[in-house]
Amino acid sequence: MSSHLGSVEQITKIFNKYDKNGDGKISFEELKEILGALEFSSSSEEVKRVMKELDTDGDGSVDLDEFIAFHTQSSGSSSSSADNSKELKEAFDTYDLDKNGLISASELHEVLKKLGEKCTLSDCQRMISQVDKDGDGNVNFEEFKKMMSNA
Repeated sequence: MSSHLGSVEQITKIFNKYDKNGDGKISFEELKEILGALEFSSSSEEVKRVMKELDTDGDGSVDLDEFIAFHTQSSGSSSSSADNSKELKEAFDTYDLDKNGLISASELHEVLKKLGEKCTLSDCQRMISQVDKDGDGNVNFEEFKKMMSNA
């Protein structure tokens, strides 16, 4: 399942890309850069909120285990399923650039490009087709939730 978007191998690859100095941790500054690349509000308050969410041991940085745990948590985890659903919706909205409730291959491609991923449009179409249960060529929120919970 190495081609699955939520696989530990993929998550590790993404983590390593964000860990600019290669120290095995994502610092506050590195997180701020990530959020900026995604065109999120990267005010210090917002970065602190995201850091607090990811940094479960409270050491001021996000290590690989925390990063994987955040991306693979299911509704059976310590956070309530309402919180989990809200986080998934925020993640979904990051990719849904035109806000039509669907993630297209071109939207996925655009976001991955902003994150520095070298991924072709056909790679993105292939990723979408793996989770596109209704065959419309897009990922809706229900398909996205299933994809993320199968990590």
